[in-house]
Amino acid sequence: MTAKHNITVAIDPVLLKKARAVAASRGLSVSGLLAEQLREIVADDSAYKSGHRRALALFAAPLKLGGKPLSREALHERRHLR
Repeated sequence: MTAKHNITVAIDPVLLKKARAVAASRGLSVSGLLAEQLREIVADDSAYKSGHRRALALFAAPLKLGGKPLSREALHERRHLR
């Protein structure tokens, strides 16, 4: 079992009362409820950062869509303006 650390959190009394009710309905203490939510937030953040790195890696390399490259002349041809 890993060591746990205690923290102090200042919570509005009305919020604490509602948090106790939510925790009780889930069979948890308020401390357990907060720990569960923090685990989810940290996991979501980690997954987001991992996905962001993968997306940036995809953008770093050009997409191969097939076909042949156009010449400069073909790219800048303006028949409709002549």
